[in-house]
Amino acid sequence: MNVNVPLPRQQTPKEQGLSVVDCDIHPAVKSVDELFPFMAKRWQDHLKTFGSHIRQGLADALAHPRMTPDVARVDAWPDDGSTPGSDPEFMRRHHLDANGVEYGILIPLGRSGSHQRNLDYGAALCSAVNDWQISKYCEFDNRIRASITATQEDTAAAVKEINKRAKDKRFVQVLLPPRAVEPLGKRRYWPIYEAAVANKLPIGLHLGGMGGHPSTGSGMGSYYIEEHTSNVQTMQGLIISLVIEGVFEAFPDLQIVLIEGGFAWEPALNWRLDKHWKNFKAEVPHLKRAPSEYSKQHIRFTTQPIEEPERQGDLRQIIDWVGVDRLMFSTDYPHWDFDDPRYALNSAGLSVAEKQKIMSGNAKALYGLQ
Repeated sequence: MNVNVPLPRQQTPKEQGLSVVDCDIHPAVKSVDELFPFMAKRWQDHLKTFGSHIRQGLADALAHPRMTPDVARVDAWPDDGSTPGSDPEFMRRHHLDANGVEYGILIPLGRSGSHQRNLDYGAALCSAVNDWQISKYCEFDNRIRASITATQEDTAAAVKEINKRAKDKRFVQVLLPPRAVEPLGKRRYWPIYEAAVANKLPIGLHLGGMGGHPSTGSGMGSYYIEEHTSNVQTMQGLIISLVIEGVFEAFPDLQIVLIEGGFAWEPALNWRLDKHWKNFKAEVPHLKRAPSEYSKQHIRFTTQPIEEPERQGDLRQIIDWVGVDRLMFSTDYPHWDFDDPRYALNSAGLSVAEKQKIMSGNAKALYGLQ
């Protein structure tokens, strides 16, 4: 049930003298027909006849009440009743203009080819989604930027897609799922990191993914709340894999953005990793520094969903531990757990300069949006 809770009016970011870069906007298709102009006839027929064959059964069915309808805010439905996020004009009016968004970065989820068992179809779907982002959104509003979707299980196809798209500066990152067939630090995925670095692109990892494995280390949970919470455990495992496997030693210029996974847990993870590394250095001689140093240099976080402790000072302390320079603002528009830029971070005790870094400055620097 949705309950309207009145909040005291806050100044818009523009009224506060702040600009906004939203690092997590979810576009949607009104129907799969939108992708057909960007797909060969073979794959159009495949999509119509067979549809998705993803690595996790029922995951494409939106079965949980939380996912119905379309994970969306009740006010995010376009005027024609189509899927939230599917109408760029409504998105512009309802979000970009209303919230003073200077740049918005698309994170397409619903038709990702990265989850497909059929790797050829997955690669074709990723390519179609990339064309669709540019055609439908970036050409409609020059504030919108796109993410290069790629199928991580076919590294050759992923590298080809990255090299194909990187020349178009409206693409600002490579988008992969955190949950893959194997932990993403494995060397089978390294050609993707090499291509990203060669093209001066960061890699964004939005929570979720369908690797075909249980969502927790002890199996599948009984309740959706277990599944939802386990996404953070996935992000923790992702950092451990990337750092310990030596990805950042191999690719010292690689930048990773963890999207919609929170960030308050990272200091404790770093403390634990550093403690164990002191005892296990001999096992991982390829690591030249403490694990926390790699994490602090190479990994950034988007803010939504912000962990907000009851005591105001606690959030400030968490941000100090993580680092103001490593956080980038996001709303998760048009989803129900949207973070309104008028209210986000108001309880963090940030200076205007610090808040400006998080709201836009850090993202502009990383994504080359100056």
